[in-house]
Amino acid sequence: MTKKPSIISLDSFMPVIEAADGLTLSQVCAVSGLESSTIQNWVKRGFVPSPIGKKYTERHLARILLISSLRDCMRIESIGELMTIINGDTDDESDDIISEQELYSLFAQIALKLESAFYSPEQVPHLVKGVMLSYKSDNNEHKHRLYSSLVVMALAYIAGIYKREADCMLAEIKKDL
Repeated sequence: MTKKPSIISLDSFMPVIEAADGLTLSQVCAVSGLESSTIQNWVKRGFVPSPIGKKYTERHLARILLISSLRDCMRIESIGELMTIINGDTDDESDDIISEQELYSLFAQIALKLESAFYSPEQVPHLVKGVMLSYKSDNNEHKHRLYSSLVVMALAYIAGIYKREADCMLAEIKKDL
């Protein structure tokens, strides 16, 4: 099966982000592999919070990497709705049920497991429950909302893996003609 580029660890970028009080747009592009126009479009459309003084924080980077990881098989509008279900308004951290960084970390753990072994759609909820053991909240509604959203993200990620494989196979068929 075709391998997707590895999930990026935010921890490896923390020293740079802290030392420079954030990343520039060109640095975020280098880390994420995205075009600057894509990131600017996501900010303009409200999917990513506005940069602070033209700098992107770890929170911004986590959101950008999440969206990028899901966009193979989810429409950007659907990803935006999912992110709103989890954390409300992008520019207001007070309504977040989990930090963007922690959300990305949970998703990255799930994605790495999905890449290393086959999981049927029926097995994904169990995988998500296991990863969510580290999430601490007394609010059962928040836990359920996060759990359901992570299951959706995991299923979309699996679909992206299969889509990339199908695209590669089609390219091989066309090459052989």
